[in-house]
Amino acid sequence: MLYVLRRAGQAVLVLVLAYTAAYVLLAALPGDAVLARYGNPDLGLTPEQLEAIRVAYGADQPLIVRYLDSAAAFLRGDFGYSVQSGAAVSDLIAANLPDTLVLAVAGLAVAIFLAVVIAFTATYGKGAWLRRLFRTIPPFFVSLPVFWIGIILIQIFSFQLRLVPTIGASELQSLILPVATLAIPIAAPLAQVLMRSIDEVRDQPFVTVVRARGASTAWLLWRNVARNALLPTLTMAGLLFGELVGGAVVTEAVFARNGIGQITAQAVANRDTPVLLAVVLITTVTFVVINLVVDLLYPVLDARLRRAQAPARKGAVR
Repeated sequence: MLYVLRRAGQAVLVLVLAYTAAYVLLAALPGDAVLARYGNPDLGLTPEQLEAIRVAYGADQPLIVRYLDSAAAFLRGDFGYSVQSGAAVSDLIAANLPDTLVLAVAGLAVAIFLAVVIAFTATYGKGAWLRRLFRTIPPFFVSLPVFWIGIILIQIFSFQLRLVPTIGASELQSLILPVATLAIPIAAPLAQVLMRSIDEVRDQPFVTVVRARGASTAWLLWRNVARNALLPTLTMAGLLFGELVGGAVVTEAVFARNGIGQITAQAVANRDTPVLLAVVLITTVTFVVINLVVDLLYPVLDARLRRAQAPARKGAVR
């Protein structure tokens, strides 16, 4: 219980620091959302009218007052209103978050599948040439920018091969290329960590003992090696999930998809601070929650951690 409380406290601290850093950095930028939205000379607004709008949005208050008011509103679940569109930020998030979550979860699932296939083939593939080939794939994938992957996939599978339509595509078809675009760069570090873990686990004495007893390669792989090698990969997958949201901004822009990435790009262009703060908070919450779940699952999956924590609890009782 103490371990859970400590990890939860660290998660709350990360949320507070992330929100504070985002607020200060946005406030430090020149201008503000009111001027970006209403400062266009074509609108014909006088300086007095612009100042009245600033007062209505609270932009005339000192930074510390605006920060505390914003933080208090966020704790109440009030994300405010978009300066650009006037819509409630919570409505914008609720309308776009499901599309991004579907894209991110599907991208992570495909990335894990690709990483497992690459790592196991690079380690147990038949033929030295095949193993060497698959070991070169992760460094190549890491070097590919997300936007470039999306453009190339569109060119090949939509324009050249005409396998995935760009116009009139079904919901499933519209997910294929964006999911692949997200999965490819995420699969690379996962495969690298998994290959390194498999190499380390294969050299462990217990694997030698099991092999000496006549166990087959498949038995060693799935019952002994994979179970231990997947633990570091689980941690890496939790850390990389945060990158999926960042990749979604580019991916949704390339494929013109609705989602958090799309409204984030629009909010950055328009200096829409309430929307940006809400996106930062939701992204941080998702990242922190996933990593908290991974940390709590580690003792469940690794018996060594349970044994390490047991003496500590007994010592605390004494």
